[in-house]
Amino acid sequence: MLDQLIEIDQSLLLYLNNLGTPSWDGFWLIVTNKLTFIPLYGILIYLMTKHFTLKETGILVLTIAGMILFTDQTTNLFKFTFERLRPCAQEGILEFIRQGDCWGYGFFSGHSSNSMATAIFTGLMLRPVYKKLIYVMIVWSILVAYSRIYLGLHYPLDIICGLTFGVFSGYLFYTIFKQLQARLMKVQ
Repeated sequence: MLDQLIEIDQSLLLYLNNLGTPSWDGFWLIVTNKLTFIPLYGILIYLMTKHFTLKETGILVLTIAGMILFTDQTTNLFKFTFERLRPCAQEGILEFIRQGDCWGYGFFSGHSSNSMATAIFTGLMLRPVYKKLIYVMIVWSILVAYSRIYLGLHYPLDIICGLTFGVFSGYLFYTIFKQLQARLMKVQ
């Protein structure tokens, strides 16, 4: 059963990765670059905090920092526990895919988990004002995740597990923030 799942995962990677063309490589390298979306993060933080008190803003910043730390370190724990090689480092696969810079283990994708956690957290935070933003953020997260397949850095299963964990993490830290905010309101 596990062998079949791995075979399907590899076949799907080869199919999706080989849909790419050199003319799109630059675009996907930009999408996968962590620094590309810093302006987006700044706008989202501004939108989330523009009606907050200084204390609420502090709690929000600490919650976001906790979410990033939790999501990123849990991802690393999985990578170093499972030690699944990235496709771009695996004999019999790397010869047939387009590749980005390749290093480390791949299960599960940190780009996928972090981007989805951000999408869910910010989408829920801004839902009262921007009702459809969560859908835009989810599409953005899926694009970031797909960039990892396009560049041969992750298998589809790495992406699916990363996205799933990101949903959990984003919702968990949204709930934590709301509880901390409610406690702050009782104190004031």
